[in-house]
Amino acid sequence: MTSVFIDGAAGTTGLEIAERLAGRSELSLVILSDDKRKDDAARAEALNDCDIAVLCLPDDAARAAVAMIRNDTTRVIDASTAHRVAAGWTYGFPELVGRDAVASARFVANPGCYPTGFLALVAPLVRAGLLPADWPYTINAVSGYSGGGKALIDHFESAKSQGKGIAFRAYGLAMGHKHVPEMKTLAGVSHDPLFAPAVVDAYRGMVVEVPLPLSAMKGAASPDAMRDALAEFYADSPLVSVSREAHSELLLHSDTPASDCLELFVFGAADGSQARLAARLDNLGKGAGGAAVQNLNLMSGLPETQGLRIAPLG
Repeated sequence: MTSVFIDGAAGTTGLEIAERLAGRSELSLVILSDDKRKDDAARAEALNDCDIAVLCLPDDAARAAVAMIRNDTTRVIDASTAHRVAAGWTYGFPELVGRDAVASARFVANPGCYPTGFLALVAPLVRAGLLPADWPYTINAVSGYSGGGKALIDHFESAKSQGKGIAFRAYGLAMGHKHVPEMKTLAGVSHDPLFAPAVVDAYRGMVVEVPLPLSAMKGAASPDAMRDALAEFYADSPLVSVSREAHSELLLHSDTPASDCLELFVFGAADGSQARLAARLDNLGKGAGGAAVQNLNLMSGLPETQGLRIAPLG
């Protein structure tokens, strides 16, 4: 039996992970009482006694938690941004880096929610030479407000209760968003992507889009070739699907159900001159808690979808 300690269990991601682990007899949860959750001595003891620690903490607190581990046996899944491009850490996107790499790793950095969509679309195509590495990619994306944690949830829901609901919130306008380094590094591209994130009035759910002016991109493949390549790349994934349907729109519902799946789309102009790559996912699922549990399962030698929510997002 694998013992698991969620450090930061009271946060949005921690609660999502705990829900997916509830009632699972093959795992045992190490739980601190409310008065011990912020007690460093109690946390250090739990971090050193468990088999796998899942960190649902701000970046500096995550680094401090790793420093508390004094043994060479505790394994770590960090859901923060702190270690996503750090040496010695395995990026926790099994479909991209390989399931064996995650299963054997001691330190796993959970991907960001927006990067999950971008990397799922772009990384396989750049690797295959179907998209150029030397291109300034743009990412347009919207997320449910739960992605901002308790503060943003309170902001949206209190505004709504006062009759001043927020329909759309653009942010990251100063550029240099903390997700950019992992998107650039893991996609294998030469330039920082231009990242344009926004939040909409939905609790969960996310659409990440990468527009492609194919006629201006030397060596870029056709939309059909990219769709075929993505379908082949994810053919053995129980969580990632590539749509082959002809869609006239892509919806994100305000009551999107919880899901740990990731849906990919390739839309192309009839003459092949332009394409729009899109990913739809649950920012709290494959974008956070679901991804952490998938990695935990692999690290524990369990089926990767154990405890996950296999539900459509549309």
